[in-house]
Amino acid sequence: MKILVADKISETGVSLLKEQGFEVVEAYGSSPEKVIQLSSDVDAIIVRSATKITRDVFAAAKNLKCVGRAGVGVDNIDVEAATERGVIVMNTPGGNTIAACELAFTHMLCTARPIVQADASMRSGKWDKKSFEGIELNGKTLGVIGLGRIGGNLAKRALAFNMKVVAYDPYLTDERARSMGVEKVELDALFPQADYISIHMPKTAETKNMINAAALAKMKKGVRIVNCARGGLIDEKALAEALKSGQVAAAGLDVFENEPLEAESPLRGLKNVVMTPHLGASTVEAQENVGIEIAEAIASVLKGGMIKNAINAPSVDPATLKVLAPYIRLGEVLGTILQQIADKDVKKITIKGWGKMTSYDNLPVMRSVQRGYLHKIAQDINDVNAPRAMKRLGIEVQAHSSNTETDYTDLMSVGAECASGEKFCVAGTLIGKSQKPRLVHMNGRDVEATLAGYLLIVENNDVPGIVGHIGTVMARHGLNIANMSLSRNSVGGVALNICSLDSKPTDEAQKDLFTNKDIKAVHLVDLKK
Repeated sequence: MKILVADKISETGVSLLKEQGFEVVEAYGSSPEKVIQLSSDVDAIIVRSATKITRDVFAAAKNLKCVGRAGVGVDNIDVEAATERGVIVMNTPGGNTIAACELAFTHMLCTARPIVQADASMRSGKWDKKSFEGIELNGKTLGVIGLGRIGGNLAKRALAFNMKVVAYDPYLTDERARSMGVEKVELDALFPQADYISIHMPKTAETKNMINAAALAKMKKGVRIVNCARGGLIDEKALAEALKSGQVAAAGLDVFENEPLEAESPLRGLKNVVMTPHLGASTVEAQENVGIEIAEAIASVLKGGMIKNAINAPSVDPATLKVLAPYIRLGEVLGTILQQIADKDVKKITIKGWGKMTSYDNLPVMRSVQRGYLHKIAQDINDVNAPRAMKRLGIEVQAHSSNTETDYTDLMSVGAECASGEKFCVAGTLIGKSQKPRLVHMNGRDVEATLAGYLLIVENNDVPGIVGHIGTVMARHGLNIANMSLSRNSVGGVALNICSLDSKPTDEAQKDLFTNKDIKAVHLVDLKK
């Protein structure tokens, strides 16, 4: 397998890939056209922040299975295009945490004490003490916007400097805030009380320019702002105006909306802003860490192992995957059955689990059901692009856990709701030490059928002679019945017969079943891969 390393990572990471038998193409600083050319036959691509992996790259890279970002942000990767093509996108959120945190803290110190400006003055031959008066961190309030790994580590360091820390994060729980010694607040409450603000949010449609003119006006006059997260979180023109007016006393910026920063940017001429060229991960330790981490993650995916730190697919550790593997197989086959017995106008699928599987994240199992449902109706479907394909079909997918009592220790049901109002449901469990999947429920009836080969599902009036008729027709067409399950809800009602067949019945064989007037419906489920 071939891996394109488009941006330079640590030599240790590259060596790791070569030692595991991968062909590694090191093409640092390649033009966009060259990247497209080199991607034509690679199985994986590794980048940092310089190389852009665009929709054109994904279109050219027919063998591509995964893209790895040696760093946190994936702004330079078209994740939507990757997802459409079933390509896993991974990053390394832990490798540069300390490096990014320490840079943000350095910028905060530089906004408090004009070290950079004083150094420039000294180098020009001056001794100007009066122009470089600063303020202390001690006793001041730091507002952290985004209390993830980096923001959380920054908060710890601020507390050590005897600062009060207030934090806004839509996913921050009261318990975590208390355990960290910070005060959880809403964003509009953070602005007017913070002496310093450090931003640690991802760039999304919702967070783009979240620090704009209106937000700056709500802040305490003389606030100091640091952004070492993502460019585009701050409206740079509005920030420049606030720096000129004194509403913002100083700023420290490591990231910018357009990188490299334009020569005509209004920020370049301001003396109260310190800028660095996206150095968040630029430490020896961080580069070594992220290089090794992304190399290990890429190698694992290409060798069929666990997916780690995926942006667009479930990430499951090996121990959890070992437990969930039988449920993932069960979910896939139930999804396949549901698609083949339900109407074509399915609008909603509901997955419900009981037992051991409910103790784990249900996302891998949820994706397996979607993958199974799409198996016969779409090509090249995997855990990455299955949700997108379901959305295109207009199908909503929900998953729930249940602790209600059932006849089985472990049970999974998959139901379909159609636009016509009709509903379908299949349920399965795991049997024996080998944990083989078994169908135990279909459309309101208890059944027992092995989930392999072909399932011939026959609905008929509950009258004598049906089993004999089915057996006769199958024998006439040379079809061997490996197993038969019979079920009915009431005497004389509509019964269900499920036959497990070793080979696929022809259309003529299925048609022959209707020579008996008590046969109401026939479905064939193909479980062959």
